[in-house]
Amino acid sequence: MRLDDDGDRANVEDRRGSRFGGTGLKLGLGGTVVVLALSYFLKTDLFALLGQSPSVETSLPDSPAQDERRTAEAELEKLAAASFNDAQKVWTAELGRRRAEYRPARLVLFWDEVRSGCGDAAAAMGPFYCPADERVYLDLGFYRELETRFGAPGQFAQAYVVAHEVGHHLQNVLGIEAEVRAAQRRRPAASNELSVRMELQADCMAGIWGRSTGDRRLLDPGDLESGLGAAAAVGDDRVQGATTGRVAPESFTHGTSAQRVRWFRAGFESGRLEDCDTFAEASP
Repeated sequence: MRLDDDGDRANVEDRRGSRFGGTGLKLGLGGTVVVLALSYFLKTDLFALLGQSPSVETSLPDSPAQDERRTAEAELEKLAAASFNDAQKVWTAELGRRRAEYRPARLVLFWDEVRSGCGDAAAAMGPFYCPADERVYLDLGFYRELETRFGAPGQFAQAYVVAHEVGHHLQNVLGIEAEVRAAQRRRPAASNELSVRMELQADCMAGIWGRSTGDRRLLDPGDLESGLGAAAAVGDDRVQGATTGRVAPESFTHGTSAQRVRWFRAGFESGRLEDCDTFAEASP
């Protein structure tokens, strides 16, 4: 992939090296994940409503080990920032053609744990978008896990991850995210299904961005296959099988590997937002 990093970090926050001081309610990992998810859905920091915020984020001087870690991630950082900035440029232009305005998101790079507008999050949860503060959160170590644990190597695979999260921001800008959250509150039994449809739409949007890079001759042979491999790697069935040894379709929130590949490919082949309506089909 030939996507150049122009050095623009206007919408990038580097919080690597920040640490948390423990105050307030102690929820444990499971409780924190639940409250984080509810905060995400409701766009409210529920940690604050439970008493004190669970932690305070502070920046500390880099240690030699941190300097070494930052140096090792230099190329990953460049690709993450380049793909993030490029995806936002593509959607700014696309919405401009539709006489609409794209609101830029911000990319937050962190290590191990981070405080977001949706609450605290651990790197183990993977990259995520928080609509409450309109930021994409990424621990670059996820890229290594994507390659070694899930078998999805390559720069285009890494760029797909960022483009998918930018897709969630586009959903927020277009009002889709708010509509889905409202529907989930009205129909709790359909919450997982609606979540799957929203995730698959973000995959399709990532595919549209991927198509734009192909149109600009930024892709190398094998890049598309790399992106499709990443989409397959993060399917609910693949992730559940790898992490728990069993697959529970009733708990899917992101879609199967086949679904994610299908919708990423649909966006890549079409290049049209109109072809990303995952909510229109009886079965996405």
